[in-house]
Amino acid sequence: MRHYTNVESPTTADRTELVAAIRRWSAELGFAATGIAAIDLGADESRFRDWLAAGFAGRMAYFARHGTKRTRPAELVPGTVSCISARLDYWPRAADAAAVLAEPDRGYVSRYALGRDYHKLVRRRLQRLCDRIAATIGPFGYRAFADSAPVLEKALARNAGLGWIGKHTNLISRDAGSYFFLGEIYCDLDLPADTPASAHCGSCEACRPACPTGAIVAPYRLDARRCISYLTIELREAIPVEFRRAIGNRIYGCDDCQLVCPWNKFARPTREADFTPREGLDRPDLVALLGWSEPEFLAKTEGSAIRRLGHERWLRNVAVALGNAPRTAAVVRALAARSDHPSALVREHVRWALAEHASRPFARSDP
Repeated sequence: MRHYTNVESPTTADRTELVAAIRRWSAELGFAATGIAAIDLGADESRFRDWLAAGFAGRMAYFARHGTKRTRPAELVPGTVSCISARLDYWPRAADAAAVLAEPDRGYVSRYALGRDYHKLVRRRLQRLCDRIAATIGPFGYRAFADSAPVLEKALARNAGLGWIGKHTNLISRDAGSYFFLGEIYCDLDLPADTPASAHCGSCEACRPACPTGAIVAPYRLDARRCISYLTIELREAIPVEFRRAIGNRIYGCDDCQLVCPWNKFARPTREADFTPREGLDRPDLVALLGWSEPEFLAKTEGSAIRRLGHERWLRNVAVALGNAPRTAAVVRALAARSDHPSALVREHVRWALAEHASRPFARSDP
């Protein structure tokens, strides 16, 4: 890691001026808000350990794999003394989320994943911010992240004053809701830290009953094993049968706890063209999706976060959604066409879906 050398002992005024410049440059790069976080996460480390001990991480073994590097930034990147935390809004101009969830023959994709994969986009902009800082003060030590390393990003963003961690465990901003990505720059610059944001959920618990699978087991406590985002994205195996009906038509992630959050009335559509919905995935026909071949899937999800699923798990998820759709001849035919798929994972979910339809009458509108 390179170290800050041009200004050996910057004054408080120098550091304050630099932070003001960082906020300005960050805004020019499209970030909606930027703050400076202190890196002491002792209380968060204790809560994180309790979460892991409860088994709430499910099969996401990587949460424990890195030990304390996730909660102690200077262990992950030696020399780190400050964290620059930045927010990039993503809420797209797309088909109404609630309306799509009410159409069981359509698939629902979490709104963050409708456009270009945010990982590279956010990281590139953070790199440009670092380049701008270095051009002004000289070389300094840093490393940029966008959900790409063991970083406790929500706690750091809270410490940077960007928002508080809500009862659904997402970060909430008073003036922008929760539809945004976070990025971090660990650096060896001793920057003045912002005041951590205070919590404003109050007595509201709208998010808890809104969760289709009851994953928010207590305020500020999420059991990922029950979360639809985990079940449809992180889980590589069969989706537990007890959650399949509750998944409804959600084929990639879930937004329900955010859709009901009162603070999201302040969310505004993003200005980022890269987050514009692609391939009609803001309101796709489930029968058509199940018919995608692997080359079609790869072509239609190029540059998208959805591609990380792979074709096999894509079909798994769509089969579950079709099992929850109204019974029509087209739905049954589409499922039957996948009943001999080479993947045992796909075949098992297709069998479940067909069994669901076997005891269900045909929809009245079916020709």
